[in-house]
Amino acid sequence: MTADDRVGVLSLDEAAARLSAPTVDLDVGVLRGAPVLAVADADRLPPSAGEVLASLPVVSVGVAPPGSAPAFDVLVDDLAGVAAVAAGVAANPMAAVTCCQVLRHGPHASTDAGLLLESTAYGTLQAGPEFARWLAGRGRRVRPDEADPPVRVEDHGDAVALTLDRPRLRNALSAGMRDALVDALRALAVAGDDRPIRLAGAGSAFCCGGDPAEFGTVDDPATGHQVRSSANVAPWLDRLADRLTVAVHGACVGAGVELAAFAGRVEATGDATFRLPEVSMGLLPGAGGTVSVPRRIGRQRAAWLCVTGATIDAATALDWGLVDELV
Repeated sequence: MTADDRVGVLSLDEAAARLSAPTVDLDVGVLRGAPVLAVADADRLPPSAGEVLASLPVVSVGVAPPGSAPAFDVLVDDLAGVAAVAAGVAANPMAAVTCCQVLRHGPHASTDAGLLLESTAYGTLQAGPEFARWLAGRGRRVRPDEADPPVRVEDHGDAVALTLDRPRLRNALSAGMRDALVDALRALAVAGDDRPIRLAGAGSAFCCGGDPAEFGTVDDPATGHQVRSSANVAPWLDRLADRLTVAVHGACVGAGVELAAFAGRVEATGDATFRLPEVSMGLLPGAGGTVSVPRRIGRQRAAWLCVTGATIDAATALDWGLVDELV
């Protein structure tokens, strides 16, 4: 396959030559106007050339069978797949590249280290032009005070059921819901308590992601990082994973996917769908998803979900390992 001007796919020989050049970092990257590097027959690229990809500020896309070229950020089947990834990167190149850079390291780190890396990168993007553009186009939203607790806790003696309970808003994860969920999980993470925990969502969907009314409301990215470091559901879900089953139905978006993926067991109904839209907002997953999702499906599929913003159905989620059983 020769280079394709439309999507910039390099042949195997072209890629090997470029990646072996000492000036490759001067040719590619967001600041060079080249945030994507796509390679045909990526599974045949010499290992020495593949190692260079890890240090480059690009989204590397390989045309190759799944799992055959681990050095690349994303693997696709054909030129149409390359074009889909390239379109997502072109819309928000800083977010897409940063997301892939984090995914190269986060899944192999400890949970605490992975969450720290994710939060730092998330805060950096919060201060960037792509997120500012998304905020300006979204318009201002205000939520009235809610009388009912956002998380319902039912203690059945030998088991505990937690329910996300903002059904009118498809269980959008607000700061109040986050704090209530942390409180409930903290109370269960005590010595001697080994009861199974089941987490579900009320209404038509498990969780449609972070509450859009709260994006951009923290005073500054540094404060936001400290909030995520102090009040984060992810470490508690990870700590209790062996006891935790998450039941997903309807839409599972953004934070909903990220938090569910920490559970030792994820069940889904046939109508469940899964999507990670944060890159399209100029951000990356910020509720632990750069740690939890690739641990289940691998970083290449996680990167594909993030960069393309594509929705997958329950059957695909089961096939990939994002879900353990359809119920």
